[in-house]
Amino acid sequence: MATMKDIAKLAGVSTSTVSHVINQSRYVSEEISERVNRAAQVLNYSPSALARSLKMNRTKTLGMLLTTSDNPFYGEVVKGVERCCYQKGYNLILCNTEGDNQRMKASIHTLLQKRVDGMILMCSSLEGERIDEFEKYPDVPVVVMDWGPMLFASDKIQDNSLQGGYMAVKYLIDCGHKKIGCITGPLNRHQAQMRYEGFKRAMRESDLLLNSDWIVESNFECDGGYQAFNQMYGKGELPSALFVCNDMMAIGVLNAAYEKGLKVPDDFSIIGYDDIHMAQYMTPPLTTIHQPKYRLGQAAVETLLAKLEQTEQDHQVVQLEPTLVTRASVQSMN
Repeated sequence: MATMKDIAKLAGVSTSTVSHVINQSRYVSEEISERVNRAAQVLNYSPSALARSLKMNRTKTLGMLLTTSDNPFYGEVVKGVERCCYQKGYNLILCNTEGDNQRMKASIHTLLQKRVDGMILMCSSLEGERIDEFEKYPDVPVVVMDWGPMLFASDKIQDNSLQGGYMAVKYLIDCGHKKIGCITGPLNRHQAQMRYEGFKRAMRESDLLLNSDWIVESNFECDGGYQAFNQMYGKGELPSALFVCNDMMAIGVLNAAYEKGLKVPDDFSIIGYDDIHMAQYMTPPLTTIHQPKYRLGQAAVETLLAKLEQTEQDHQVVQLEPTLVTRASVQSMN
């Protein structure tokens, strides 16, 4: 493999001149630069990414930890992360944690050992975790996405789930619904709790009854929505409308309703949350709260890179606002 010394010999210049041309670290005349570049091409020289990263103290690589899920929401966020990394000239190492705490910590250790410049964490097992590994690498910025209070220093990117939950139920109320139920996500998770709080706030503002038979906690997955609806159905009268706290559970609800011969929105209305790509192709197309998933991923990368440039800046929370997307799954009662 050719070295800078070989290029210097062929081009008739010093090794330091070759280094300045290749790394663009100092002005070199156009004539000498052309000689060096021609020699490098003849020798098929390829600069070592490792050597350059050691010299610059940057690897131009970011790490991302993700809890594996069937929910396409996560894939749409990762797409935003990957696209932004590419546009900014960074590589991305993606690790799945499978929801396993030990695997998560092992992956964090591996990424830090590989000298990533920054790290994005989107792991459901993170909330309330103290990760001592980060204290050994204080110069590596960390961005946490979509989760609640952390016991380590980080920037945070999240959607305004309280406002999103409120908007969803306010829309049902504005459509004339008074008997409204809610299928929540796991209430030990911050975003699920906030969406449920938004539901309760909208109901209280309109002096509407919170019927415990119409409130079921579930798991943010299709099977959870399916089981939660069956549980609610088994208790007797259904509400006229349901706020289902993510679109994946809404798919499960639609399937359970179909099995029972119920039609949406004729027999009851439903509104979801996330606006995953397939929401518009459900039967009926799902009214839902849109999370800016691509923008969440993009904001995570931009926040990390800003931190690399200004290491002294305080940790910040970037909160992106949800929007309502109306389709055909909610019937107007007015």
